[in-house]
Amino acid sequence: MKVGYQVDGPEATSTLVLASSLGTTWELWDAQLPSLARDFRVVRYDHPGHGRSPNPESPVSVESLADDVVDLLDALGLERVSFCGLSLGGMVGMALALRAPERLDRLVLCCTAAHLGPVDGWYQRARVVRSGGTSAIAEAVIGRWFTERFRDESPVTVARFREMLEGIPAEGYAACCEAIAGWDARSVVRAIRTPTHVIAGADDVATPPEDAAFLAASIPGAELTILPGCAHLANVEQPTLFTRTLLGQLPVPAGTEAT
Repeated sequence: MKVGYQVDGPEATSTLVLASSLGTTWELWDAQLPSLARDFRVVRYDHPGHGRSPNPESPVSVESLADDVVDLLDALGLERVSFCGLSLGGMVGMALALRAPERLDRLVLCCTAAHLGPVDGWYQRARVVRSGGTSAIAEAVIGRWFTERFRDESPVTVARFREMLEGIPAEGYAACCEAIAGWDARSVVRAIRTPTHVIAGADDVATPPEDAAFLAASIPGAELTILPGCAHLANVEQPTLFTRTLLGQLPVPAGTEAT
């Protein structure tokens, strides 16, 4: 298996796959897990060179990351799932919807974009990280992940995510930077037919609401929710609102009521 993964929740029910951002592990979703795992089989996994996944042996692309998800679904015997991805995870979700739409029931795209420039900036970030590790960019990244208010009011949570980021191996982080550099789906997202909901953080400067609005306008039938008072890691900064929004977009498992 190319990626490390964790499965929680009841087996005989609908499955939800959660894909994390660049620089985070599957613990990104800890605040959502108790609510989701009551009624859904929840699969969380780590991108190459993140958390429990080994460093990639060759260059990666968003498309190859989507292929890794297909391999994971095959290994787990899952024919169709709902998929929620944040940032890089959302890009993977778009690629999956384009490459293997038959595997998806619902798609939730969070704090993400069809293209995230400037391209040279991603290659420069990869060079910095390969030279000095993820600690070299940690301060700037944390400033984009969370609003100033949240950084002031929740220092323990912010410190935990900084430790998570600084624990990502340099090569894994850099390789995923290069995958983002090569990602441009602006001309093809209109081909997505999976029922899609887009979530944005109102104060996200990394993937601002304009990026989310483009996705919602381009993907047929897609809807948009902008969550107030949060930046890039919207599910961490506004966990209750985020979880409620996510649950509202998922198919209700048989024998349960909507939460």
